[in-house]
Amino acid sequence: MDRKNFTRRDFIGKSTAGLAGAIVSTSISSCSVSSYISGNYGGKGDKYSTGSFASEVERLPLEAPYDYHKRLSTSPVHIIRRYKEARLLEGEMFIPVKGWKIKWNQGSSVIIQNAVDDFQDYLDKSQGVKVDVEDQNSLEDYRDYRQNIVVGTREQLPGFGLTLKAPKDYEIVATPEQIIVCGYDERGAMFGLYNLEARMNLREAPFLPNNLKTVRHSLYDTRMVLSWMGWMEWPDQLLSHLVHDGFDGIFASVYANPNGEGVRGGSSRNNLSAERDMNFAAKIRDLINRATRFGIKVYTPIIYQYQGTPESELGLRKLVRDIVKEFPDIKGYILLTEGFEYKTLTFSNGKTKEFMDDWIKNWTRAVAIVEEECHQLDPSIEVLPWEYNIDFRPQNTKMKVNIVSQLPVTTIPLVTWENGASFKLDGMTGYLRDYALNAIGPAEVTEAMISETKRRGMKIYSKADTMASWQYGSTPYLPCPNQWYKRYQLMEKYGVNGTLESWSSGYTPNFIGELRAWTCWSDAPVMQELFSAIAARIFGKEQKETVIKAWEYFSQAISLVPDTGPNMGTVSAIGNPLFFQESPVRVSTRNYSWGSRSQNNQSNIYWPYTIPRLIFYPDFTNQTNCAEQYARSATAVQLEGDTKFLPLFLKYLKLASDQMEEGLKLYRAAAYRSPESKRQLAVKEVVVAEQMHRMMKSDHAILEFEDLRLKWVKEQDILKAGEILDKMENIVRDEINQTELSLLAATRDSRLGFQFEQDYVYTPYSLTEKIRVLNETLKTQLPTARKRKFKSK
Repeated sequence: MDRKNFTRRDFIGKSTAGLAGAIVSTSISSCSVSSYISGNYGGKGDKYSTGSFASEVERLPLEAPYDYHKRLSTSPVHIIRRYKEARLLEGEMFIPVKGWKIKWNQGSSVIIQNAVDDFQDYLDKSQGVKVDVEDQNSLEDYRDYRQNIVVGTREQLPGFGLTLKAPKDYEIVATPEQIIVCGYDERGAMFGLYNLEARMNLREAPFLPNNLKTVRHSLYDTRMVLSWMGWMEWPDQLLSHLVHDGFDGIFASVYANPNGEGVRGGSSRNNLSAERDMNFAAKIRDLINRATRFGIKVYTPIIYQYQGTPESELGLRKLVRDIVKEFPDIKGYILLTEGFEYKTLTFSNGKTKEFMDDWIKNWTRAVAIVEEECHQLDPSIEVLPWEYNIDFRPQNTKMKVNIVSQLPVTTIPLVTWENGASFKLDGMTGYLRDYALNAIGPAEVTEAMISETKRRGMKIYSKADTMASWQYGSTPYLPCPNQWYKRYQLMEKYGVNGTLESWSSGYTPNFIGELRAWTCWSDAPVMQELFSAIAARIFGKEQKETVIKAWEYFSQAISLVPDTGPNMGTVSAIGNPLFFQESPVRVSTRNYSWGSRSQNNQSNIYWPYTIPRLIFYPDFTNQTNCAEQYARSATAVQLEGDTKFLPLFLKYLKLASDQMEEGLKLYRAAAYRSPESKRQLAVKEVVVAEQMHRMMKSDHAILEFEDLRLKWVKEQDILKAGEILDKMENIVRDEINQTELSLLAATRDSRLGFQFEQDYVYTPYSLTEKIRVLNETLKTQLPTARKRKFKSK
């Protein structure tokens, strides 16, 4: 089949619902929405419904799985940014298309050289401005330069940058005759140049205030990130993108020692890619060398099972010395309890106080050993103990503080920002099971740990998602800027010194990451200015107020979501069928083979398209309401007796979904009305938000369907049983419609469905399989069940 003409109808032509049938009817009552958009809503003629918007999505180019990976790995970092409609405003200056130069000190390192080359390329490719580059023996006469962009450090620009205080700080002064970028250090100069790019990106032209003078102090010693592309996927293009968004550190190898030692049986958690790669140390060396060009620091783990014996201590000391000597330019080591362990990976739930006191004493002793060996060789190395697996519920504050209190003061605790934060649902208290954005944080235990580190005079780093999370983790980012911005403000308020910002999802370029970059230095524009400029750039200036209002709805929606952590409902609900009866086995089994059943395929045999823990599969013995269990588990709500929690869980999912839909009406309208030159990007922004919305709706549908199935099994009254089946049929029809739309989205944006810890959680193929199951349920299983129930009476 010719891919050029491959549309949604090619996927769903044989299903019961065509394009018209896929239109989701919605009602609208919000005055705030209608004040932004005029028109009639609710019926098939509603061009702002998700079904009607499918025609815009169909216009996007087709993408196969991993197409975005390939594009991010090979495409130029800088693209056309100049908007032909941009006009110079009063009080602004511009860089002319020819005549200016960039001057820098040729004695600078590769960091400034690389940044200067990047800025020259940016002006050319993005803004259509040609500048020459001149390296100078000295910049001492910089004040005499005209029509020049001068880049240097405090030492290279005497008399300039006098108020800069620490690494990564920078000062920019721009006039119509000269632009000076001065860094406290070379990375400061680099980030100053990239800030000039960010300012021009917001203006969509080579325009700057003609009296620009800003001194920006970095709020973080380090901002680390993982790669969205995969554990060890770090192409140069990605490194360039992330440093443009203000990151200056990467966490590599994650579950393997950088020298490759100890990855076979030395720990309970190993990086399988390291086991397969005999040249792992060479990959780390190459990554360090390439990252250095971008001013990026490399952090790695140290993996070890400390036994508390003299022999074990000697082994740990030798491992640390070997690693530090082989990689003297690794800037820090993260000691995560998943891999850096005392005897075994330990979850504190259910353990006695005596057990945990002993574990903490020995684990912190192992941390001290690492610190001693590192700092004997290089006092600047950062040792970052991360006690993630120790119970983070609010009632465990004392134990968490006890850990911090026993750490050497020369280490830097890495605390998890939001995990364990408590929240209430109509008077019922739950807590965040894992990384999520419905609570902005910090968790109660995190707040106490920060307080203890500050009391002891220690620095504190935090694992804190800032653009994507496990909550809706198979979308590349969460378009909820208001909620993210609140988190940024709190992290600054609590004095977090450094961050690991994307453990759960990894970094990929997006507008939330751009927003975050602005907030990581002082003297940032106020929130509304940033929102307005970003919205105008993506959707057009006439649509910016509509877009900002949509973002408010999205941010309100995420705050209502009760499903927290890496669950079916937040990661794979779109790809999870509604199972009415036991599914046929889709992979080989070993029930009677020479191998044991526990050696079965590492998958759910009834739905082998993703990892088992992300699949909701019913108990077809009908003894357990798995939907009720799921709701309780996702929220950690503790209930007594037979109290039903599922209705409350579904209520909040519906409230969140409704808020998303209100925002999406605005978002779709803004995309429809965006200038043609911006249309494709605007539509893709809508696609991401729609897929997040569909995940909410599928989560609700799956759990409600299972609850109804169990009620139908027990119902003896024919009429009531028929009414239950009627509701279930409606759920299946709606789910077919939205799965078709999800399928269309996944074929136009290959980022959707991918999560870097798991690879693809759902694919176009698995979505087509889901549609087939849903159609079989609708056309065969439910009608048969209806007849059987009737005959039995």
